[in-house]
Amino acid sequence: MKLSELIAAVPVSTVNRNGDPDITIVVEDSRVVSPGALFVARRGRDLDGHGFIPAALEAGAATIVGELAAENLPEVFSNLSVPYVQVPDGAAAVGQLAAALHGFPARELVMIGVTGTDGKTTTCNLIHSVLKVAGIPAGLITTVNAVIGHEVMDTGFHVTTPNAATVQGFLARMVSAGMTHCVLEATSHGLAQQRVAACEFDLAVVTNITHEHLDYHGSVADYLEAKGMLFESLASAVQKSGVRKLAVLNRDDVESYEYIRERLQVDYVDYGLQSGTAVGAENICSDGAETRFEVHTDGECFSVETALHGEYNVSNCLAAIAAARNGLGLAVEYIQTGIATMPTIPGRMERIDLGQDFEAVVDFAHTPNALREMLRAVRKETSGRIIVVFGSAGLRDVAKRSRMGSVAAEMADITVITAEDPRTESLVDIMAEIASGCAKMGGVEGKTFWQLADRAEAIRFAVGIAAPGDIVVACGKAHEQSMCFGVVEFPWDDRVAMCAAVADRMGKVVPTPPLLPTGNAN
Repeated sequence: MKLSELIAAVPVSTVNRNGDPDITIVVEDSRVVSPGALFVARRGRDLDGHGFIPAALEAGAATIVGELAAENLPEVFSNLSVPYVQVPDGAAAVGQLAAALHGFPARELVMIGVTGTDGKTTTCNLIHSVLKVAGIPAGLITTVNAVIGHEVMDTGFHVTTPNAATVQGFLARMVSAGMTHCVLEATSHGLAQQRVAACEFDLAVVTNITHEHLDYHGSVADYLEAKGMLFESLASAVQKSGVRKLAVLNRDDVESYEYIRERLQVDYVDYGLQSGTAVGAENICSDGAETRFEVHTDGECFSVETALHGEYNVSNCLAAIAAARNGLGLAVEYIQTGIATMPTIPGRMERIDLGQDFEAVVDFAHTPNALREMLRAVRKETSGRIIVVFGSAGLRDVAKRSRMGSVAAEMADITVITAEDPRTESLVDIMAEIASGCAKMGGVEGKTFWQLADRAEAIRFAVGIAAPGDIVVACGKAHEQSMCFGVVEFPWDDRVAMCAAVADRMGKVVPTPPLLPTGNAN
């Protein structure tokens, strides 16, 4: 596509023309620039992309887009040999330009966005499963993977929405593959950083908004504002023929419910476990293998069965039901079958079963609320002790560390504190902060909680002390395939580590988990 055609579709401030090159790709990382690329230089929290313009030019960038006026660019590249386009918002421009390059694919799809602190991935997969059962060709983009037809693609090392250009590329592939719908997980970072710009959402769903990511957002108010961006975008998104714009709100989550409802400019439907919601659940029961409940909505009542556990997953099911039934008008039988047959999500209460006489589970719970809800669900389903293994990420929300320690001490029998992406922070200090929360709730080190820096060793220890009927749960890493120490990502998989620990206890031979640099934790 010619540059002139591309920039005609997006807001620009000024254009300094040096030709009208063909643009083949939109990027914001100078390391992936190739000849014909349009490189977007934007100012972020930690880096200013304008400083990477020389590298982008050297790699063959055909056009530079930036937030600075051309006359304010550093002198070393003030005389650009390629066009320079100034835009008011570099972050938004990445998504807008990538969307334009691909022919605005989101306008050809019914776009369903799901946000929240916990339960986003599960809710996305529930909606996607219902759509598939209904015979609707639907794509899926979550923090775990992207699904287009039968193709499943990893979306990155750690949990966040893919960058804007990648998202638009996935959407374009969905349109080419004949998809008509897309379910997209929208994280607070993804929303704040405009990674879902030009996604033209039709339905927006929120699971809950609890304490998380305050290291980035700064305050609860700013965190709420970031999540609210998804719902505000409904009013400005393109109106598609025959598609109802709708917000799906969690009435049980009072803070998010009131905040979002007050700012909505479209219709909404609420769901929850409390009475009086448009979509609610009654007669919830679980036998350890599955959870059953009755759904009431729009004057009708129908039963639902799911392999998911805990009331928090009943809430996730209600969110999906509200989107599918109230938003998309899908038949009850599709909803029932889609929820009942949803495939296991990697790292979400994923069981490791080698025939041992105790349960071993890997789960993503990495916030105080998620940890609490997971442990509450587990407590209802086990007759033995709960042994939980977890850590807390470095350079992330510091305040949640002691809170998670307190939750674990209150709701688990034994807590093993370990590493979880310490990055450049002291692992010893992080673990000590979690331990302080355990101690506040009466925990005793060496009796009810332990600190073991090496995550493989921590999981082996937990498995080693498990008695028949106990359950060992490793939390926080789940499906993630790496762990960050310093600035280096080391290969890691909690599921491999748990499997190795269980196999070792049973005298079986399996591959050992990768080594982590925790021998000299500091």
